[in-house]
Amino acid sequence: MGAFCIQIIEGNPHLRSLLGWHLQQAGYTVYQSADLHQARDVFHHRQPSLIILDSELPDGDGIEFCRWLRQQQTLILMLSARNTEADIVEGLRAGADDYLTKPFGMQEFLARVEALTRRRVAMLPPAALDCGDLQIDLVHRRVRFKGDLIELTPQEFSLLYVLAQAGGMPLSRSELLQRAWPDEIDNPRTVDTHILSLRKKVETDPRQPNLIQTVRNVGYRLNLESLTPKTPGNDFAANRRQPISPSHSQRLAVSDRGLSNGR
Repeated sequence: MGAFCIQIIEGNPHLRSLLGWHLQQAGYTVYQSADLHQARDVFHHRQPSLIILDSELPDGDGIEFCRWLRQQQTLILMLSARNTEADIVEGLRAGADDYLTKPFGMQEFLARVEALTRRRVAMLPPAALDCGDLQIDLVHRRVRFKGDLIELTPQEFSLLYVLAQAGGMPLSRSELLQRAWPDEIDNPRTVDTHILSLRKKVETDPRQPNLIQTVRNVGYRLNLESLTPKTPGNDFAANRRQPISPSHSQRLAVSDRGLSNGR
């Protein structure tokens, strides 16, 4: 299982240590911070995917820090001894994705963390599109067709990616233009030029294209039926992002006894 990085920002050392231990037992990579000063430094260096944030910290307001974290595009689970409806609403509106009041049971805490990690995985784009003979590596922006690397310009890569992402559905020139180069080109006929260039690189006979087909009165489509399914040992397949979520077998059975913040 790939490690999912979590940062705990909690002023109570006993609770911080306990949460960190259980999360590590569940298979997560965990970094701990006792105050906002430490929290900013750890966040910048580790770029965690999920923040466990105490609403009251020794050197500042967790709610204000939550507003800053929301701008960093990370998930936030807020922990707080404040349990009124107004407190919960304030935390959620500040940017928290979930809010857990103290004291709480460890099983509930782990379940909420697991739910948030699933949400994070769903937010991530795939590392590659695998269409059998055609693999598009989105991380390194390269394309392999029938085992061979194909040299594409940035515009050609974007156009091929949009066609593949459509799953075989035809797209008009305007749609291709908007999705592939929304801020650069305003002439739909430019798509035709790049389609011709792409065909020269991926078609057996560019004059009789089979992979990138013209759909009369519509535009273009990628003919997925012409692609052979991938074979074992494919380089891109080995690098595709796998969902990251702790398995039930790795989760530690703990009691549901409530935890207090110990202050």
